[in-house]
Amino acid sequence: MTSQNFLSTRAFVSSSIVRAGAAGLVVGLALALSGCNSGDSPGPGGTSSPVAAETPTASATVTPTPTPSAVYKPADASGPAQNVPVPVLPEVAKTETKEGLEAFAKYWYGTLGYAYETGDIAPLEAISAPSCTTCGKVKEVVEGWHAEGRWLVGGRMTVEGVQSPFKEVAPKQYQVLIQVRQEPVSYYNSDKTLNEASDAKPAVGDIMVAVHGDGGWIAQTVEHLVNK
Repeated sequence: MTSQNFLSTRAFVSSSIVRAGAAGLVVGLALALSGCNSGDSPGPGGTSSPVAAETPTASATVTPTPTPSAVYKPADASGPAQNVPVPVLPEVAKTETKEGLEAFAKYWYGTLGYAYETGDIAPLEAISAPSCTTCGKVKEVVEGWHAEGRWLVGGRMTVEGVQSPFKEVAPKQYQVLIQVRQEPVSYYNSDKTLNEASDAKPAVGDIMVAVHGDGGWIAQTVEHLVNK
């Protein structure tokens, strides 16, 4: 399969479980004293009442510890990434505000990096409009190189800056500028041979147009800023 370096070909961004339980044992002791003389000497002809001790009883209370999270392992030459954390959409990123749009843009790039690491394009597609041609290019590269035993190394995104004037360019549509850098990507065949590797590149400037609706933000277009 011919590799496609998304960093250079796309229209925008260079792009068991050990379950442990801990049990604590709480021992309750009950001593019943009967026939005591309150510590006084026995009366004439009498004897001290014997101290009767009950057999100690024990009750066990098991307090399980939380299940440890699976350990994240980035992809390398030996195999694909494992237990990659799924990006979580912040609550603020759902709001139709400047802060919400900027947080959404960061989240969008998080799902892009997640797609490169895992081959799972669903989180990215869920927040991207069909008109986002960039997403189609990502899908082609990512799904193609995570099929038939192949995998990608790298591709994680780092958003170095994000800014929006938060002015409508159309009803409910806003622009946001992003400075983003993508890790170099290496393409591995199913036999663990390296097919191709991209070079490290500096951060680039992108512009996203997003629309806000009942379900939150949706990215409509994401493109490189072109210096003229």
